[in-house]
Amino acid sequence: MTTFLDFEKPIAELQGKIDELRSAAQGGDVDIAAEIAPLQAKSDKLLLDTYARLTPWQKTQVARHPERPHFKHYVAGLIEDFMPLGGDRAFADDAAIIGGLGRFRGRRVMVIGHEKGDDTASRLKHNFGMGKPEGYRKAIRLMKLADRFGIPVITLVDTSGAFPGVQAEERGQAEAIARSTETCLSLGVPLVASILGEGGSGGAVALAAGNQVLMMEHAVYSVISPEGCASILWRTADKAADAAEAMKVTAQHLKELKVIDGIVPEPLGGAHRAPGQAVQALGDAIEKALADLATMSPESLRQARRAKFLAMGRL
Repeated sequence: MTTFLDFEKPIAELQGKIDELRSAAQGGDVDIAAEIAPLQAKSDKLLLDTYARLTPWQKTQVARHPERPHFKHYVAGLIEDFMPLGGDRAFADDAAIIGGLGRFRGRRVMVIGHEKGDDTASRLKHNFGMGKPEGYRKAIRLMKLADRFGIPVITLVDTSGAFPGVQAEERGQAEAIARSTETCLSLGVPLVASILGEGGSGGAVALAAGNQVLMMEHAVYSVISPEGCASILWRTADKAADAAEAMKVTAQHLKELKVIDGIVPEPLGGAHRAPGQAVQALGDAIEKALADLATMSPESLRQARRAKFLAMGRL
């Protein structure tokens, strides 16, 4: 059963009536198709109209939907023979950032990304997708391994930000993020980054400094969460909707600002309503991106990547 968001309450009410009718008629001889059809049509139109005019704050809520597909779902749907590679060879293995080798539509790839988890136990295990220094150092190790063997890198970003705990700071969180970003920029192999849901702060940029950066249609990407921005500017998180609007966090805004390179369409109502369809749509976009980058030399890839990021924000 789909979990409805606050702004989807009218849709939820209609869907509830449809479900009640179906439940009441179950096992009986009464044909209720004539009653359900107009209600379903009204529900579908309301869903279409609602998602055609989502505000940045509503898109943020969709990006955080608990049933939205995560790293493990994209890997299961797109990567064959995935072999996880763990540890940073210095401190520990971070479960928030997962990486490994596999085959993407016949091509050898290194896949690295954030895993948020999809229930209480797995969210705690994966620290809600908030990477620690050892996670970013693991990513650095895997990217360098891919570079050494000429293997393209795919990153799947979905995090509210890097873990802000005291222990993470003691182990050099900022330095690990900076070095991960530096490694992304210095690779001599193609790097295609995709923002799946949330792309928060340096924790996202550390894996997203790619030759091509893709974003799911209802994903968000920002230097700080709308709540965090509102708390700083207005001293209250209640202004999060205003902050989201001002920050231009949506894929549509960021494409216009040339921060990202492409927007991947989602199923009507968000990726959580048809996860398989969303996974394949992203796979098609990544395949095209890798094909476009396949003929470039290592030095050309580095130069293009650096030029892309240096050009951001310049008039």
